[in-house]
This record gives sequence, structure tokens and C-alpha cells, in this order.
Amino acid sequence: MRSVRRDVDRLRQLGYSVEATPGPAGGYRLGVGQSLPPLLLDDDEAAAVAIGLAVAAGGAVAGMEEAALGALAKLDRLLPPRLRARVQSVRSSVERFGSVEDTVSPELLVLLAQAAAESERVLLSYRDREQRETERRVEPYRLVSTGRRWYLVAHDLERSEWRTFRVDRVLNARLTGHRFRLENPPDARELVSRGMSVAPYRYTARVHIQASVNDVRRRVPETVGIVKREGGRTVLTTGSDRLELLAGHLVSLGFGFEVLEPPELASHIESLARVLLEAHGLRAQRR
Repeated sequence: MRSVRRDVDRLRQLGYSVEATPGPAGGYRLGVGQSLPPLLLDDDEAAAVAIGLAVAAGGAVAGMEEAALGALAKLDRLLPPRLRARVQSVRSSVERFGSVEDTVSPELLVLLAQAAAESERVLLSYRDREQRETERRVEPYRLVSTGRRWYLVAHDLERSEWRTFRVDRVLNARLTGHRFRLENPPDARELVSRGMSVAPYRYTARVHIQASVNDVRRRVPETVGIVKREGGRTVLTTGSDRLELLAGHLVSLGFGFEVLEPPELASHIESLARVLLEAHGLRAQRR
């Protein structure tokens, strides 16, 4: 009986009207206007379910998209109003691409998702790749999952530019209460892709690939390069610290290609082609 009372108290705390009838034939029932019993999840459980279903609905598990969308719809109907608003914040602010390696707390993801959904500035304590810790005032726009990591796409107020932040490097985040209005937000997926596949490296390569955009995208994940149609041509933008790795990657695609930039890569590939042709010619003569 005590467990029943605890459940009734929990329902009332969540905002549901529960009527009690005393006596031997008494009991409890939902008040007028309460059509369905709530799904009894705490805040972290609701956030975890919403994040998991949102990622699955985006194609994380092949063939599960429709089931995940159906589960999300049921979740909306069963959750009490306060948790429903929280889950909707997560759903509307999360995007996913690629195939999670660096764990982050659900509380942090929920806070950032809510800030993005409600256009509220956030103060971040952030550790960059050189292990330097800084305070950053940002205007959150989207959370993006690559499968390996979560990234926050936000406007950095101190630097006056759009940036990506690895969420596992966020040491602390605090809502400021200040609202903002988005102006010309970027393509969140492309910004994260560029930050992973191009920005960190010594060399940035732009290459005309002699194949369709779809065919190249099937060979080049968004975490490796950006594939676009430019001037009627398929152009791949990618990066590396070593020219030989770039050359090997381009050859392994199995398509004809022309290096647009940098000139160092074009020269390296020409030298490599000469070596291969000479070696092939010697073998042919020996036969």
C-alpha cells in the first residue's frame, strides 16, 4: 500500500490530479480530464529515451526509423507536460550524421538542447585541443552527433563567428537567461564536417572527382570530406597533414580526378605517377 501511495504522490508532483475515495471500497483514480496515465520517467531517463529515439529516427539503426518515430509520438502523449517540453527541446535541437566514443552527460546534452531550442545564451567552460581552459559566451544553434562524438554548433560572441565545440570538452555549462535571435545560421552538419575533415590539417585539398556527387558520397563519409556540386563538377574538399595520405586516399576512391589545390599535392601525385609508370615499364620489359 505504501508503494501505491508513493506512486500517487509522484503523480501529483508531476501535475496530475488524483482523486482519493476513503473506505473499504475506496481507492484512487485520475481526475477529470486526465485521459492517459503518465509515463513514469525521471528527467535523466526521459532525456536518455528522447536522445536515443531521435538518433534512431535519423537512421542510426537501419530499418528502425519508422519504429523510432512511432515511439517518439507515443512518448509525447504519455509524458507529463513538464517532461514533454524537455523531450521536445532535445528532439528539435539534435541532428546526426556518420557512424559514441567520447561520453557526455545527459544533463549537459539536455541543457544545451534546451538552450538551442529556446534561443538562450550559454556560458561554457571549455578545454581546447591544446588543453587550454577558457570561458566562452555562445549562442547555441544545434547539437550534431557523428556517432563517435557530440558537437555543439554555436555563435561565439567573443570571436563573432560560428564555431563547433566538442561536447566532451565542455567542463561546465550555465544558462545566462539572455535571449538571442538567430541571423543567417550555417549548415550545422557541413560546419562540423569541415571542422573534422579539413580545418585541423596542414593541407586542404580541393579535387575535381570524375563521378556523381552521390557516388562520391558513398565512398567518402562526411567525417572525412565535403562533397559538393560546383560549376557542374563534383568537388571533394578534404585535408591531411601528409601529402602521401591524401594521394593514397584519392587513388583508393577508384575514380578519375584532377587536383585543383594545393599545388604541392598535384606535384606529389605527378611524381608518384612517374615512379609507378617507370616501375611498370621495367617489369613489362623483363617479361
